[in-house]
Amino acid sequence: MKKKIGIIGGISAASTIHYYKRLTDLYYEKYQDYYYPEILIHSLDFQYFTDLENEHRKEEYIDYIFRKINGLERAGAEVVIMAANSPHSVFKEIEQLVNVPMISIVESTALKAMEKKYAKLLLTGIKYTMQSTFYQDIFKQYGPEVITPNEQHQNEINSFIFDELVIQHFSNQTKSRFIEIINNYDVDAVILGCTELPLLLSSDDCDIPLLDTVSLHVQKTLDYSVE
Repeated sequence: MKKKIGIIGGISAASTIHYYKRLTDLYYEKYQDYYYPEILIHSLDFQYFTDLENEHRKEEYIDYIFRKINGLERAGAEVVIMAANSPHSVFKEIEQLVNVPMISIVESTALKAMEKKYAKLLLTGIKYTMQSTFYQDIFKQYGPEVITPNEQHQNEINSFIFDELVIQHFSNQTKSRFIEIINNYDVDAVILGCTELPLLLSSDDCDIPLLDTVSLHVQKTLDYSVE
C-alpha cells in the first residue's frame, strides 16, 4: 500500500498546483499506471504566513505550521511535505513536534548536489530564504558551498516572485533578467530555492545547471510513499 501524502500548501497557490501536477506526472512517468498515492492538501493563508516570516514571529510561525500538519495527520496523512522552501527554516523544530514523517526539500536538494559533485552553488529564492542560513547549514553537512546574490539582485528576485510568479504571471522579460542575474556568479549550479522559480525557468533556458527543488522534493516523496 502506498503511503498517503499530506501537503502543506498555499505558499503559494501557484506552487501548490505545480506540486500536485509534478507528483502525478512523475508517478505516471515511473510506473505507467494511474494508481497514484492519495494526496491531502491543507492550503494556508499565504499573506498571514508571509507576514509571520517578514516580521520574524518565529513561535507563531512554528505553531501555525504545526497545527496544520497535525490536521493532515488526523486526516490520515502518513508522510507530510511543506510545498515551499522558506518554512524549512524551522524544519527541525516542526519535525520534533509532529508524529508523522516529513521529507525535507533542502536535504533532497543537497543530496542531488553531492551526487552531481557541485562544489559551489548559488541560492535563489525569496529574501527570507536567501537571508537565512538553513540551506547553508544543511549543505555544509554534505560538502557543497552555498552563496547568495548581492542585495540588489536579492531585491529583484524577491520582486519577481511576489509581484508576478505567485499570481502565475510569467513574462519573457522577467525570465531574461533572472538569467542575467544568475550569470553574474561563478558557480557550478543554481538552486531554484523558491517553489515558484521552476515555473519561470527550466534547464533548457540557460547554460548553467539548475537544481529544481520542487522536482527533487517530489521525487523523494514519491520514493517514500511508493517504495
